[in-house]
Amino acid sequence: MLRGRRVAAGVRLLVAPASHADRDTAAAEGTLQVLLDAGAQLLPSACGVCAGYGESFAANETVISSTARNYKGRMGPPGTQVYLASPYTVAASAIAGRIADPREVLA
Repeated sequence: MLRGRRVAAGVRLLVAPASHADRDTAAAEGTLQVLLDAGAQLLPSACGVCAGYGESFAANETVISSTARNYKGRMGPPGTQVYLASPYTVAASAIAGRIADPREVLA
């Protein structure tokens, strides 16, 4: 979905591989380069921001994530708006600059 496309201006696409092995596999398959070419920022292989430690999002920032859990205060202050979605929806949203239906991008 991201091949040949760019993340919308003002949008950050953060990618945190679940493990070093996953990162290495994505690199070997070319998937990692597609993400980077689209403007993704590679984070360390760890839960980090998705688990609510390390860097977090700002109050009133809107986040769409493909993580498995969501509750107020997990990824930032309680005012941070966090939505959970499929990886396709996250990618489509990164391209569109808003929460988007992936069918809009795949069509």
